[in-house]
Amino acid sequence: MSLAFDNFVYLSFDCYGTLINWEHGILGALQPILQQHGVILSDAAVLAVYGELEPRLQNPYQRYRDVLRGVVREFGKQKDFIATEREMDSLPDSLKHWRPYPDTVGAVKRLKKKYKLVILSNIDDHLFADSAKLLEVRFDAVITAEQVKSYKPDRAHWLEMLHRCKTTPDRVLHVGQSVYHDVVPAKAMGFKTVWVHRAPGHGATKAAQEQPDLEVSDLKTLADLAERS
Repeated sequence: MSLAFDNFVYLSFDCYGTLINWEHGILGALQPILQQHGVILSDAAVLAVYGELEPRLQNPYQRYRDVLRGVVREFGKQKDFIATEREMDSLPDSLKHWRPYPDTVGAVKRLKKKYKLVILSNIDDHLFADSAKLLEVRFDAVITAEQVKSYKPDRAHWLEMLHRCKTTPDRVLHVGQSVYHDVVPAKAMGFKTVWVHRAPGHGATKAAQEQPDLEVSDLKTLADLAERS
């Protein structure tokens, strides 16, 4: 698979799972709660349950903080314990500590030299503000679920980007870790896509099938390919 990188003006990025190691953050918050209640699940099993619960709680729209609180509450219902308010808050409160992948900051700084960069994220504005400090790059646009009042894979993020950036799908390359949240809807709208496939399996997202225009194992590889184009 190859792309004509010089055709693009914008690179749009999913954030959590693509730039930020959300699986490590999710597990770091959820596993202690589960263990406190005597629930022993593998990391893969926790992420699989999360991947089913999250999209269910996102429709109809509610703030992402409340979605994350709901994830903890629903884990309790499934595993026969009642989550406390403190436990429900602990997952969204942990988000400010979720770290970028080791390759993220260097790669986005390199890509920023060549492209305008946009964030399309299923997040609240104030929660992303904490992550933005860790990414060390000023994005040309940040479009959140709070702003468009819907969650990917709905198309509102991409429509808002096209409107705000006054551009067209052929000038944008969309980069994401989730086939379900990012590759499927972006391809359906006519965007070229990069699937950042960091690890086997689906992790904390629902399974989905779609062929990206390019698959890479990390963002450093994407930056290398873009620079060589």
